[in-house]
Formats: sequence, structure tokens, C-alpha cells
Amino acid sequence: MGKRLVILGAGESGVGAAILAKKKGFDVFVSDRGLIKDNYKEVLKHIDVEWEEGKHTEDLILNADEVVKSPGIPDQVPLILKLRELGIPVVSEIEFAGRYTKARFVGITGSNGKTTTTYLCYHMLSKAGLDVGLAGNVGESLAKQVAENDKEIYVLELSSFQLDGMFDFKVDIAILLNITPDHLDRYDYDFEKYALSKFRIMQNQDESCHVIYCKDDEVVDKVLSEKMWKAMKHPFSIKEPCSDGAYIEEENLIINTNNKLFKMTIHELALQGKHNLYNSMAAGIAGKVLELNKEVIRESLSDFQNVEHRLEEVGKVHGITFVNDSKATNVNSTWYALESFEAPVVWIVGGVDKGNDYEMLKELVKDKVKAIVCLGKDNAKIHEAFEGVIETIVDTTSAQDAVNMAYSLSRKGDTVLLSPACASFDLFDNYEDRGHQFKKAVRAL
Repeated sequence: MGKRLVILGAGESGVGAAILAKKKGFDVFVSDRGLIKDNYKEVLKHIDVEWEEGKHTEDLILNADEVVKSPGIPDQVPLILKLRELGIPVVSEIEFAGRYTKARFVGITGSNGKTTTTYLCYHMLSKAGLDVGLAGNVGESLAKQVAENDKEIYVLELSSFQLDGMFDFKVDIAILLNITPDHLDRYDYDFEKYALSKFRIMQNQDESCHVIYCKDDEVVDKVLSEKMWKAMKHPFSIKEPCSDGAYIEEENLIINTNNKLFKMTIHELALQGKHNLYNSMAAGIAGKVLELNKEVIRESLSDFQNVEHRLEEVGKVHGITFVNDSKATNVNSTWYALESFEAPVVWIVGGVDKGNDYEMLKELVKDKVKAIVCLGKDNAKIHEAFEGVIETIVDTTSAQDAVNMAYSLSRKGDTVLLSPACASFDLFDNYEDRGHQFKKAVRAL
């Protein structure tokens, strides 16, 4: 029998890790404290892997040679602490999968804009005809792709949780978008701990690697200028010119790498809004670093279709526009969303609070929002933050009630925006489920 690999969590990443581990001759056991979806059970049965659901049986886990942990399981839970005490390595699926491929990696992290930038880079590399995969927080798991259909290059969306479980994995081109308070409940409410987890994306980079980063983000810029990093640095900014990076000049996006200039007007960009300029600049620099054809970069930045649940216009009902931004699970994402609207907004907000500080939204909410519809089991913090700022604040506990209430509070020309600033797990399976239920309720009006 091969080494014993225990996989905690039987979602996309866990089942992908099981497929790859089985192929590589490991003795594999999968354990999930929740219920495993039927389609994943079928896969595990098909590849002849033992599994359990609804519990973690310690006798079957603590005898592992190594453990692959789902990013959703916090490092502080007793089982993980026990494994570490016993000296059993606990890694992420990305770390495990990276051992079995010679592919290059473009890794994207940051508090906001990760998914959009990841899909935009993938779109660009696909258009350029590269043999490219999409993985990490999006697409199929990296482990499954490495096992069944390995690629020459992968574009990875990497959350801080995934980066926490990565030790030897090397990202060839790292994109660091921004760092704002998020998931602080997982980092002892310590912003510095959370920020440091993001910088792990650069931990194994050498002189042949690249880091593309936002110079306008104080935290990112400070750390990148303070420490001697080996990778080639490519800053981007909307405030000042950047050498060997990207910037905005007279409504043109300019990328200046290797003393070669790329230029297009910001009005040609598929993604509009200030926050999206950053995403387009980051992806554009990645394209240049990979020496893609200028026309491919230009076309990709101008014909990209944005991802579902990220400022997605669902439709208009009697002149009221409905926008699904369910992927906005933190305050900063919601700030970007609110900032991009001119019309009066009826804002649907709420869910599982991750240590949110709503102070930064108050001025914007006062300026843009006419009514707040809370969608969550516990909305006390939202009431506390905005009573006195907004006259109308109502509570709902289903997507349908929230949409109906928002519709009744809106007039022709208004925008109803679902941008929750919170996780979804109190009432929904995940942010996708929340977004789908919102869209279904809009279509039912």
C-alpha cells in the first residue's frame, strides 16, 4: 500500500485531490463533517476511495502520512491542531497538485477583484491559443485537471485560506490586487495576520518570476517596497505613471514593460468603473509579461464578458434596474459596487458578518442609497450602523421577500443592488445560491 493520504472536505478541491492521489498510488481516505453531494459520492465510488460523511473519525485520520485540507476548514479547529501536534503535514489541494505538474502558474490574490481578474487572464490566454487551465477558487480543481488533462499553464484564483496551506508551491506570475480587512474572523481579528497570508503568494518566487501589484494600495506598496523580493516587480496605478508597469494617462491605459508601450483608451475596456481599471491593468501586464500579441491583449480587454454574480445586470422591471453582486462578501467589495452607480440605489445587504466595519460605507450610503433591505438572520449590526443615516431599513429572510420589498421601495430610474458585504451561509448554500435565488425572484416580478 502507498502512503496514507487523508482528505478533509469532499467538495470540488477534496474530490479532485482524491482523483489525483488515487492515480499516484496513495492509500486515500476522504472525510467530510457535512453531507457529501451525490455527484461527488459517485466519483469517489467510481475511483474506489473510502469516504465518510457527517463526522470526522479521528482513528481514521490521525494515522495519515499527510492531510489535504479544504480551504473552508479553519486552521484553529481541534482536529487540525491535533494533526499539527503529531507532526502530520496539513496542506492545501493546490500545494498537493503542484507536485505533479510542470505547468507554469499565474496566481491572483487580493481582497477584491480576484475572480474578475482571474477570468480576464484566462480569457486572454485562451484567445492567444495557449494550453491553459482555470483553477483555484474557480473552475475545476487543479488536482483533477493535473490528473486527467494537464495543461502547460494555469490561471489560479488564490484565497488567503488556500495560500495558508501552500509551502513549496511556486507561482511564476503573481498578481496582488489589494488588501483590505476581510475574513478577520479566521485571523484572530488581526489585519496584519490576514495581510501576511496574502503575501505567501510570493514566498517561493525567484529572479525568473514576476509580481504584478497595485501601487495605489498602501499595504501592498509598503510591503513590496520594504522587503527585498527576488521577483521582477510590475506596479500599476491610476494615480501616477509606473515604470515597468501600467498607469492611466489622459483616459488611456498605458502598459510599459521591457520599454515596449501598449496603449488603448479606457472607453474601449469591457470592464468599466474605477475598480475595474485595476483588474484590466493587472491582466494586461500579465499578457505583456507572457509576450502575448498586442492585438490579443487589446481584444481580450475589450470583449470580455464579466463573471456571474459580480455586478451582473439581471434586467429591468418597470424602469427599475436589478443588479446581482452576490459575490461581494466583504465591505470593500460593496464599497466598489455602490461607488459605480449614479442612480438612486435600494441596497440589499446582510448575511454572516465576518467582523465587518461599516464605517467606510457611511458617506457613500448617505450619498447613493435611498433604502436598505436587510437579508439575513441577524441584522442588528446593519441597523446599528445605518439608522440615522438612512430612514428606511427593513428586514427580510428570503431572496424573494428581499426582492419584493426592494421593488416596492423603488421607483422608475432606481437601481436595486444585491451587494451583501457578508457571507451567505445563514440562509443560502453559498454566494452562487444567493445570486441564483435573487435572479429567480427578479424574474418572477
